Formats: sequence, structure tokens, C-alpha cells
Amino acid sequence: MSGRPDDVGGAVALDRTDATRNRPGSALDVAALTYAAGPVTILDGVDATVPAGAVCAVVGPNGAGKSTLLRLLVGALAPAAGTLLLSGEDLTRLNRRERARRLALVEQDAASDVAQDVLDIVLLGRTPHRPRWGGDSATDLQVARRAMARAGAGATAGRDFATLSGGERQRVHLARALAQEPQVLLLDEPTNHLDVAAQLAVLGLARELADDGVTVLAALHDLNHALRSCDHVLVLDAGRVVAAGHPREVLTAELVSAVYGVRAHRVVAGERDLLVFDPA
Repeated sequence: MSGRPDDVGGAVALDRTDATRNRPGSALDVAALTYAAGPVTILDGVDATVPAGAVCAVVGPNGAGKSTLLRLLVGALAPAAGTLLLSGEDLTRLNRRERARRLALVEQDAASDVAQDVLDIVLLGRTPHRPRWGGDSATDLQVARRAMARAGAGATAGRDFATLSGGERQRVHLARALAQEPQVLLLDEPTNHLDVAAQLAVLGLARELADDGVTVLAALHDLNHALRSCDHVLVLDAGRVVAAGHPREVLTAELVSAVYGVRAHRVVAGERDLLVFDPA
């Protein structure tokens, strides 16, 4: 599909008027955001608003630009053009340390075989809060241990990171991000490597964090997770946001069918509203 908002049934058209101005109640405002890797444009004039204190999903087909959007927000990539605002503050004017105090990213393939104590990895999240030449304080240790417990990584304390399973590593990286005590938590496929119970636990934690005032922005492949667990959704296709709003209003069968090239259906199972799919 072309990626234009008016090309998909049920999509919520985006108003570009005053797109660079921070909107009341928004944590993140993105306007005309563009990023290219060589000759390939990955994000093409993205406009988006993420409500403060919400769990917001970013969904879309592979290659739509979900991970790139998160990496631009955290400063791992530099935009070719556009505006990035956090509570009205221009993110591009913040140095790396200042940005890390405000945003934390858990990447989908952050796990590695590094031989390092789990607690030391979680304590890396305290780096932007420590004096440049200082060591770990009692507060840093307390925050790190609390983050491990909250991320479900408490049982890995004292272990070598290289010995952990994929799911355990994912929870350790989540704990590291929580130890940053960010205003905005960015999650790239946070349910990867996790069994069903652990997936639900991570989504439940996202809700708890939002209730505590942390804004959570998560790139998700599972549209039913977005439908059931999120307050807001951004739908990316071909590098553009083609729809945004409450998941139950935005993730219509018509829009999902058009964006993903499948035959989608919304069904009710008990009290649950679900999407099911057939080949196109």
C-alpha cells in the first residue's frame, strides 16, 4: 500500500497543523521525522504524538520503521530532518547523558554472550545518574536491586550473564533500563524470547509503570497484545504513520488487512476482543 492515511479503511487521519508544538498531555511529539540509510528512506516525514503516562504500541509490518523510530528517540541514530520533543523539550539539544536520564531503550536483540555479573549489567543503567568518575553508591545498588525484582530478574542475581537463557537476558536488560529511572521507557519487541506467562508479566509491568507516570512506547508484532494491553497505538507502514489512536478504534479488520496484506477479522471470545488472520 502507499502508506497514506486515507488509503486504509478505518484509519485515523493525522492533522499536521502545529505538529511541532507540544500538545497538552503528551510525552513525546514527533514532526516530519525523516531517516534514511544510504539510498533507502526508512522513515518518511513521520508525525506522531505519544500521550503522557500511557502504554503506547508501535505496530506495522517488518521494515516499516518501528525499531528505527525508537533508536532515533533514544539518540542511537540521528534524524535527517524533523523535530523530536519530550514534554516540549527538543531532544536533539540534549547531550547523551541528559537524554539517558529521560529515556531508556531495551532493544530486541540486546542480549549477548558477555561474561559479566548480572548486577553489574543492571548497574549500567545508573551511569547517567552517577558522577563521571564516581563508583556505585548505596542508592545505585538499591535502585538496581529494586529494578531487578520488578523486571522479574531477581533470581538471576549473582549469576554470570553468559549463562542465562534468552528470556532471562531479556529481563536483565529490562531491569537495566528500569534502573535508569526514565520518564519514557522504549521497548523493542519486549516479549521476544519470553514464554506466555513472562510475556503477560512484561505487559503487566508496562501497565504498572504507566500507572506510576512512566510513558511506555513499545514496538510490537503481536497485534492482540497491542489491542488488549495498550492505551494508544501508532500504525507504521512504509515509513509513515498511517493511523493513530486507541487500539480498539484503530486496529480495525479493514486497516490491518490493508497494512499487513492479510484477511483480518475481529472476533469476540468471552469478554476478549481479538484479531484473527487468514492469508489474503
